[in-house]
Amino acid sequence: MMNIASRVNKLFATTMGLLMLAMVNAAFAAPGDVDKPLLVIGASYADGRLPFNDALVAPLFGISVGMGSYLSLGDALIKDPRLPGYVINEAQAGATTFDRPGCNPGLGCNAGLWQGYSKQLTKAKARVTLPGSNTVLAKYVVISIANDCLHSDAFGIPQYLTSPCTASDMNAYVDRLIAVGQQALNAGLTPIFSIYPAYSNLNLPLPAKTFGLAWIADQAGYNALRDLQRTRIASELPRAVQLDIWANFQDMGDGLHPNDKTSRRAAAIIAQYIIQH
Repeated sequence: MMNIASRVNKLFATTMGLLMLAMVNAAFAAPGDVDKPLLVIGASYADGRLPFNDALVAPLFGISVGMGSYLSLGDALIKDPRLPGYVINEAQAGATTFDRPGCNPGLGCNAGLWQGYSKQLTKAKARVTLPGSNTVLAKYVVISIANDCLHSDAFGIPQYLTSPCTASDMNAYVDRLIAVGQQALNAGLTPIFSIYPAYSNLNLPLPAKTFGLAWIADQAGYNALRDLQRTRIASELPRAVQLDIWANFQDMGDGLHPNDKTSRRAAAIIAQYIIQH
């Protein structure tokens, strides 16, 4: 019996070794950056699904943007014919740059938890890191727009206790975003940030009413946040990339999320950048 067990263990170890070698060889077979897996982190623009915890509790009861009829940026990147379709997407609809519970309108906060951007990036990087090494088999990470400061359910506390962000709050948000960008650079990844769509191309009061939010950012607050992120990243994280992928934005009818054409165009802009660099 001991001899049989020993043989089984050796066979298992040999099989696992061959499997790992095949995975490594396949990973290194990609000749250029355009063929490497693309990492994606963010919120609902990047992925339309809300997260569930182990007890199957989720913010907003786990609904998906458009009830599933929604082409997110992450899915559009998979579909772009100029990219190989290898996308590691750890984004979560509704996410902010920090971990927080969901606080449903009128129901307080629950055990449905969002993961922040640092944790999302850590997970995405782990998917493409050779075991036992610091070799990351990816080049780019797309860091999509977060919910920080945009509405009353972006703080992790009951909505009636929240208020629109001050300049200090907005700077704290950009601090966290820059920290994630630096985390990516430290791992040998190039972060690609997206610039917010123009306020005039959105209809933010509509989703505020739809989801029963206590408040949503007005034009002045939105534009201040948009400009602050764009200028501070350019100044403080010069090795990062910023792309205006949401220019000529059209929503899917909910006043907030991109329609299919807009998502495909955004993915095409990212694909073109990767191909040219």
